[in-house]
Amino acid sequence: MTPPPAPEHRTLPVASPREARRILWRALRPERTGVALAFLVLILTVSAGLFIPPALGRIVDVAEQGGTPADLVGPLVVVTTATVVQGIAGSGGWYLVIRVGEKVLAALRERVLTRALRLPQADVERSGTGDLVSRVSNDVDQVSEALREAVPQLLWASFTVVLTLVGLAALDWRFALAGLVSMPFYLWAARGYTVVAPPLYATERQAEGTRSQSLVESLGGVRTIQALTLGPRHLRRTDRASEVARRTRIRTADTTAWFFSRIHLGELSGTGAVLLVGALLVGEGSASLGEATAAALYFIRLYDPIGALVNLLDEAQSATASLRRLAGILDVPVESRAGTAAPATTELTIEGLRFGYADGPDVLHGVSLVLRPGEQVALVGSSGAGKTTLAAVAAGIHDPREGVVRIGGVPVVSMDRDELRRHVTLVTQEVHVFAGTLAQDLRLARPDAADAELRTALDLAGALPWVDQLPDGLSTVVGEGGHEVTAVQAQQVALARLALRDPAVAILDEASAEAGSAGARLLERSMTRVLAGRTALLVAHRLTTAATADRVVVLEQGRVVEEGTPQELAAGDGPYAALWRAWNAAR
Repeated sequence: MTPPPAPEHRTLPVASPREARRILWRALRPERTGVALAFLVLILTVSAGLFIPPALGRIVDVAEQGGTPADLVGPLVVVTTATVVQGIAGSGGWYLVIRVGEKVLAALRERVLTRALRLPQADVERSGTGDLVSRVSNDVDQVSEALREAVPQLLWASFTVVLTLVGLAALDWRFALAGLVSMPFYLWAARGYTVVAPPLYATERQAEGTRSQSLVESLGGVRTIQALTLGPRHLRRTDRASEVARRTRIRTADTTAWFFSRIHLGELSGTGAVLLVGALLVGEGSASLGEATAAALYFIRLYDPIGALVNLLDEAQSATASLRRLAGILDVPVESRAGTAAPATTELTIEGLRFGYADGPDVLHGVSLVLRPGEQVALVGSSGAGKTTLAAVAAGIHDPREGVVRIGGVPVVSMDRDELRRHVTLVTQEVHVFAGTLAQDLRLARPDAADAELRTALDLAGALPWVDQLPDGLSTVVGEGGHEVTAVQAQQVALARLALRDPAVAILDEASAEAGSAGARLLERSMTRVLAGRTALLVAHRLTTAATADRVVVLEQGRVVEEGTPQELAAGDGPYAALWRAWNAAR
């Protein structure tokens, strides 16, 4: 069992607002033309709507002055034309904004996911996977919703407010001045969203990340929790994290609810001021009743956009908090390793290896091991001996504190990550079958592989018999929402990926641990075929795997305590012999 990370818990960094805006602008820059076109269409939409209140005011004047039906034709044509233009342009503008937003979101999501997959393992361990999962799921969803819904509304509302105030001033500057009476209330509400809300949202996001981390840890270790009867303890911890997240959310909702009362005060004061000014101007003959009506309609027309503007500040602050967390992932430095010469051989050398998780104690203590080209070595030991840790360090997943791992004489820490993956592949017992067709799943290992090569790899892994029984063969959808595959079949898919990848060194971490006895025997035969002629390090959960290896290394408490052929060790009286006897007695 791999030792847990050290108790210290530090979340991944959160970018500054300025850095978040810079990253968003970088994503927007390729779509400049689409953004400009969307702006123009939305301005046309709002401008068309400005003709409606004066036209309705003209109808009021015609009615008051006893005009003829012919006098109504002009205003009605204006209202009809403006409504049609507004509807068509509004739909087009909305479509353009959403289209640009989706492209920007796709680019941002790809950048974040690419960086997340390349984050230093130590940083992920310190912060916990829950924080990372929360960012690439909840925070991406929040930004997505903002780009899809909030941004179009924000643009429409902004243009409407500005142009409507221009329309009020065109009627009479005093109407515009009366409308500005409402501004202190709106600014009061806006200040709450821009000053008070951001820390609340940041705290809320952090609480959600902590809750996610607690859930991920509990679900990921559910078997250990059940075995050690730690369920109540983990439930209490998850309950505390959930309660903090709930209270934080309620506090945020309560605070923002007060902001809406300020918006309503603005609507009341502004409408009253415009009506009062209209009554005074009509009374003194400075304006007609129709103009006063148009002014009132203009201001009433501002209810929705101003309310939307202030309300969208709420969503904007929430989305900004999420964007800063996403940008924080992009701010984590990813080490750049200079390219080195390709390994000359497939020999795997481990010298004086020391390693510990995060800032915790050492898990491996001075481990040295040499795997000759084509040799298959099994790692054996009790749970917690450090087998999985050694496999991960040998595969370059973790960097050692001391010592060195070499492939063909080239230090792993000096190899570019992509180059390293071409030479060494790690297959763990926790295999994931991705949603999509089986062919797509296999081509993750080698995108250019032909169908014939996929079938050859599946045949090596012993998977071809059941694959041929699938309804659509290689085109059958597997993974979530598709054809369900068993644990044994999932491991065979992983072994087929290994065959397609064709690395110089293969590291298998208890690849048959999740299978039953019959499944384990099947997987062991598959492993034998796939690993033939390949340098391999095998973490052996089942000693039948170790029995077929060229050499066995026994690990206890992070140290090599025994080494030799399986036959030699089984015939002796050391740790392996004791494990072998216990294994055979239990079968």
